[in-house]
Amino acid sequence: MKTQDMHIGMHITHPDLGVGEVIGLGRGMAEIEFETGRRELSPENSGIEPLQSEAHLNGLKMPLDELMKEVVQSTIDCLELERPETVVEDLAQKWQDGRMVLHPKDPQLQPKEIDLETFFHKIVMMRNNLRVLEQRVNNSKQLSETDKFDMQQYISRCYGSMTTFNILFRRKEDQFRSK
Repeated sequence: MKTQDMHIGMHITHPDLGVGEVIGLGRGMAEIEFETGRRELSPENSGIEPLQSEAHLNGLKMPLDELMKEVVQSTIDCLELERPETVVEDLAQKWQDGRMVLHPKDPQLQPKEIDLETFFHKIVMMRNNLRVLEQRVNNSKQLSETDKFDMQQYISRCYGSMTTFNILFRRKEDQFRSK
């Protein structure tokens, strides 16, 4: 590794000394803080390699690529960037190209119209997010069995509340089911 490829605060690994943090750089030399103390080494001749990229966020420590995948997936989910045709194909034929109209009690106010495909997409996103939440609860190592049971009850109630929208689904297996 070359000195010019390093920076203060960079984490590196050394074949004999283990993991360290660069605390100083000079001409062809790097001062590195290891668990065993500070050492001044020549990066080009000592076998120093950059440590796998990591992100530290409020005590969170994980591989950078894993963090990036989670951030990208979360962004896709929040922006609902799924291809609409993959969701709409699950909408029952009789509802395709339909519109939902909400009329407020006050006749002075305008009604709200929504494409059923858009509304259906939101329902499918809620169903998918409930399924992910259910999996995460069930696989959590931090939650006690009692906490898992309690959270599972809330998820079941959400599924039950969503059964009203089952008429929109083409296939029965895609519908919400009270658990």
